[in-house]
Order: sequence, then structure tokens, then C-alpha cells
Amino acid sequence: MNHEVSLRPVTEADLFLFEREFATEEGTGPYQWFGFTPATGLRRRLPEDGLLGPDGGMLSVAADGETVGRTEWFRSSWGRPDTSSCWTVAIGLFPPVRGRGIGTEAQRLLLGYLFDHTRAERVQAWTDHANIAEQRALEKAGFVQEGVLRRAQWRSGAWHDQVLYAALRGEGPR
Repeated sequence: MNHEVSLRPVTEADLFLFEREFATEEGTGPYQWFGFTPATGLRRRLPEDGLLGPDGGMLSVAADGETVGRTEWFRSSWGRPDTSSCWTVAIGLFPPVRGRGIGTEAQRLLLGYLFDHTRAERVQAWTDHANIAEQRALEKAGFVQEGVLRRAQWRSGAWHDQVLYAALRGEGPR
């Protein structure tokens, strides 16, 4: 089943949805549950810059006009930040819409957005080594697997290996 997927600026109503849907491990899924996180910082920042700033941002994911999750990006670097920065991206979808291709399309749209509206040469993402669905989604969205970051993420009382993906400006589907 095809869905019309789009990205748009986050609204106050979206923040309430994010709080409700991502408040537990059941909502975030086993690969994104890092404990309880207040949304007060996001609420404070929303009227100031719409969660869109020079060091990163957040957009809502909509499918068929309904908010179904969010994408985010933040600045990372592989050396001196002035000369070696890139964007790292992440996505969170509400449980009922996972596995329908919406995340793949949202990540493809975000990749295009960042290459069209920033000077980024590299956009990267990582996911848990056991999260095969997200690995496939990243590859379909135009990311290429680069390697494994061993014991890179602390989550649920243990260290977890992460698989690193990246897309470079001008390569792959958009």
C-alpha cells in the first residue's frame, strides 16, 4: 500500500503526539528507548526557531496528511568541525505505521532536503546491528553501509554495536 509521505515543520500539536507515542519502550521500539526524556526543551525552542537551526533540526513525518513520526539531524564531525562536519540523521515512527515503507521515503526526503538546503557533502546514520529493518530502509533511501562501530551505544543496561551508513552528495537515488 503506497502512502503519500511528506516532511513538514513541527507544530505544538506534534510535540504532544511525540510525547504520547514515544513515552515508553513500546512506543520507541527496542532500538530507540533511552529512558524518559522531557519535551520541555523542545517546547521552549519551538517558538524561537521552529526546531530548525544551524546545528540541526527536526521535521515531522506525515503520511497521507497525518503526523506519524519525526526525523532529526544534528551536526557531527570527523575532525575539526570547521572543515570536517557532516549531518547525522535519525528517525522515529509511531508503532502502527512501521514496516510500510514510510520510514524509507521519509529518510530519502530528508536526505534530499539536506543536500538541497545545506552545504553538506556527507549525511550519515547509524542503527543497531540487530535492526535489520532500518538497515534495509537506509539502503533503499540511498545510504551505503560503511562499517560497524563496536560497542558504540549504551542502551538498556548494555553496550550495542552500531552499523554506520552514509550518503555523499551526488551519489545514489534521490
